[in-house]
Amino acid sequence: MKKYLLLFIIAVFAMSCSKKVEVKGKITGGSPLERIEFIEASGVATLPLINIGVNKDGTFAGSFEAPKSGMYVMSYGGKQNLIYLKGGQKLEISGNGMTFPSEYVITGDAKNNNDFFTATQKYLTNYAQTVNMNELLMKDEKTFLKGIEKVQADVDKNIEENVKKFNPDDEIVKWKKNDLASTLLTIMNQYDMSHKQMGNPSFKVTKAFTDFENKLQENKEVMVKENPYYRQYLLAKMSPDFQKYAQANSAGKKDITTSELFSEYLKKNQKDLSQTAKDYLLAFVMAQSDIHPGSPEKTSEKIKKIIDTDIKDAEIKEDLKKIQFAINGFKIGEQAPEAALVKADGKSYNLSDNKGKPYLLTFYASWNPYIGEATIPVLKEIVNFYKSKMNFVFVNVDDTKEQFTKTSNSLLKGINGANVYADGGLNSDIAKKYGIYGFKLPCFVIVDKDGKIASKPFFNLGDPELVTVLDKQTGLSAPKVNPNVQLQQPGMMEMDPAAAQQQATAPANAQPAQTN
Repeated sequence: MKKYLLLFIIAVFAMSCSKKVEVKGKITGGSPLERIEFIEASGVATLPLINIGVNKDGTFAGSFEAPKSGMYVMSYGGKQNLIYLKGGQKLEISGNGMTFPSEYVITGDAKNNNDFFTATQKYLTNYAQTVNMNELLMKDEKTFLKGIEKVQADVDKNIEENVKKFNPDDEIVKWKKNDLASTLLTIMNQYDMSHKQMGNPSFKVTKAFTDFENKLQENKEVMVKENPYYRQYLLAKMSPDFQKYAQANSAGKKDITTSELFSEYLKKNQKDLSQTAKDYLLAFVMAQSDIHPGSPEKTSEKIKKIIDTDIKDAEIKEDLKKIQFAINGFKIGEQAPEAALVKADGKSYNLSDNKGKPYLLTFYASWNPYIGEATIPVLKEIVNFYKSKMNFVFVNVDDTKEQFTKTSNSLLKGINGANVYADGGLNSDIAKKYGIYGFKLPCFVIVDKDGKIASKPFFNLGDPELVTVLDKQTGLSAPKVNPNVQLQQPGMMEMDPAAAQQQATAPANAQPAQTN
């Protein structure tokens, strides 16, 4: 009996410690061209944890490792919504393709928590229509504080009513109360700033005001870890001071980045701020200002150094490195990693087979709308021009080999190059090694004749820099194109998960720190 009891205890412990979330469901009227993604909303890792395809009948299924219990961004069809998840849960979602994920129904382990969250959000939406916030912001401080205290009391009352109704876990109740506190702090900062901007720059709030601010952020160490609202409140709070610092310390420095200035500012002007808060705020500023596809290699190297030296939290450090690699790719000159690939006939394919000749790696999937609409016509021209001097490898990251065969035969018919499949799609060996995500597709990487990385990832075949690298690797000289003509998707950053997180979680009046 003791033996079986021990096994039961072990099994329960293993389930409670599991980070895996199993998700399945059905979207009535859902399109097979749309994908479902989950992104952690509370951390700095704004990369998709999973990219799930929707079947013809609207069903979908997948599993992923949830870094921690908390809020996640769920996206579908260019729309996002928040969902609360815990590791070890089995999540069942249903909805309509016209309204998902704005509206959805959850069953399974995550039901109580998300029914509570949805109810509180619905109340806030309706309640906000009853409060004239613009009028309240114009009132004297005493009246304003009284109004804010009433908002807090009303929302707290609703939270407690929904706790009794849905019986959610303590963690999400605490999260919701911290979320409310962060929103109220943001409004209070707006009140302070607006009164200073109304012709009275010396305006100062009273002790009663600051005491209430301090009361709202009694859990500030937890809030800065879990709530993007609170981080943006802190950034907005210090933004005027940082602007002055940046102007004074960037004069005459041509290549100084916002991240460098902000890192220096935190060290010199925010000594009372905890290291945890500094790490999260610096990570946010780096992700929003200097980690993007257009960053020069010199800037990328500066960011790497800041991550290594100034970020102390190991998890944040690792997440930032993942984001930077996903956006900026390998360092030029690094050896291009080998990966498991297979041809349509089932035979394996090695990237190293191209050694002795440069090659262009193209990552694509059938569900990405740009591959057929804009990429293929331009890709044909590039292949035809350079094929005498270089090879072309087209890596398909569809969900199944069957879809790969269908797609490659249709889209790439008659185009010179090796058509190969990455088994597992976006979860494949090569996708992980090259940092390939749904928002990056199609993606192009040039490798030289010695098998070394010769370019950053490109997302636009009309990018003049891509043509320059191709010319250099082949010795040919392509006809010049108008760089203002968009030959690829409207911009990879439109699908950037960091933007998705900000859109789903940021209050409208929050201002990230930035230089002029």
